[in-house]
Amino acid sequence: MRRRLRAAESAALGLLLLLSAACGSRLPESDFEHRGTPTTPAAGTTPIRVGIITSATSPVGAAAFTGPRDGAEAWFERLNARGGIDGRPVEVRLCDDGGSGVGNNECVHRLIDGNDGNNVVALVATTALDYAGASRVSHARVPDIGGQPIGAAYDTYPHLYGIYGSLAPRDGTVGWGGRLYGGTEVYRYFAREHGARTAAVVSYNQAASAAYARLVVRGLKAEGYDVVTEEVDFALPNFRAAAADLKEQGADLVLDALDTHGNARLCEALDDVGAEITAKVTNVQNWTSTVPEDYKDSPRCRNALWATGSSRNYEDTDQAAVREFRDGTEKLGTHSQWQLEGWAAAMWFTEAARACAQAGTGVTRACVDDFMNRSGGDGQGNGEGDDGYTADGLLIPVRFERAAEPPRTRWTCLSVARWQDGRGWVSQGDMNADCFDVPQLAYRP
Repeated sequence: MRRRLRAAESAALGLLLLLSAACGSRLPESDFEHRGTPTTPAAGTTPIRVGIITSATSPVGAAAFTGPRDGAEAWFERLNARGGIDGRPVEVRLCDDGGSGVGNNECVHRLIDGNDGNNVVALVATTALDYAGASRVSHARVPDIGGQPIGAAYDTYPHLYGIYGSLAPRDGTVGWGGRLYGGTEVYRYFAREHGARTAAVVSYNQAASAAYARLVVRGLKAEGYDVVTEEVDFALPNFRAAAADLKEQGADLVLDALDTHGNARLCEALDDVGAEITAKVTNVQNWTSTVPEDYKDSPRCRNALWATGSSRNYEDTDQAAVREFRDGTEKLGTHSQWQLEGWAAAMWFTEAARACAQAGTGVTRACVDDFMNRSGGDGQGNGEGDDGYTADGLLIPVRFERAAEPPRTRWTCLSVARWQDGRGWVSQGDMNADCFDVPQLAYRP
């Protein structure tokens, strides 16, 4: 099954940048941690070291970027409790880059080219607000596995393997000549499954928010929607006025280019004016168990929340792989789709390391990188993983194809869930069956 681009979702996550311009400072030693194994390794056994870079103390809030890190850590803890990789424990080295480019470069330096002999073999589940060190990681040929594409790095550099895959050449230039492409599958889904024909797009009067809103409007119009646009002031947003106009216009769908706080306030305003909508559509970052708290003042809108993504709903405990994830992350208290994707990224590294160990080549950067290229397919029908990587069914097949030309259309699949009070996120159909051949629209990140 062919893998879709996640460019549109990357742009949505990039809107976090509108909250603050991250200023950088050098990291104190306390921000660079290593975590060993909860079990005692055999005498003479050396650990396999991996690094996780996270903007844990970024200007957009302490919890904004920590989901993938928490999921990956939980996987490695469970793995070590079961004996590690061929008897070798995995040592996780954490670095908080503070959400700044300076801090990110510092983390990259410490993890991949330090002088203490403890360099990591790979990065896993990178979630950085400003991945300024991406070119340095690529130049050092360090595989970066399962990172979240907040920005264009995973569609720019070789040796970086985003959790959603990429079709781009990844030759050091963003996408194809500086352009990335996003599909219209989300809009096609709501038109086909729910008969939606009128959509509203709400944005701030801020450059990043407005740019993403324009991309959403283009996608909706390509799918035949009548589109209503609403712009609110970033400093003093009047969400009630926007909500009242949306009610008057009779929008079926509401999509936005807002931050999480803005989403919650928009939902509250929609409830206040009595707007009836088919769906308030959000993305994977907001696919969490904290919805009752985040949307506590808007019960009607809360129960119209829909999330879309490329990974299996963390509530689908009828699936063995999801049950294992839930068991392994029980102590976290809350659950999210980003945690599941971080767990899947750690699984991916583990499969690569095991393959290298069993082949007798040793768990090296080069061997792990070679496995990543093969497990994600090469698009030519030659790789052993040509159908893409699925993390035991947790991911829609992930591929890295290095297409010479951008696709005009793409066969894409979609994971969809709806929030329902008392039940949580309820999957809508099967993510490997909700598939469409949709146009790909260009944009500059």
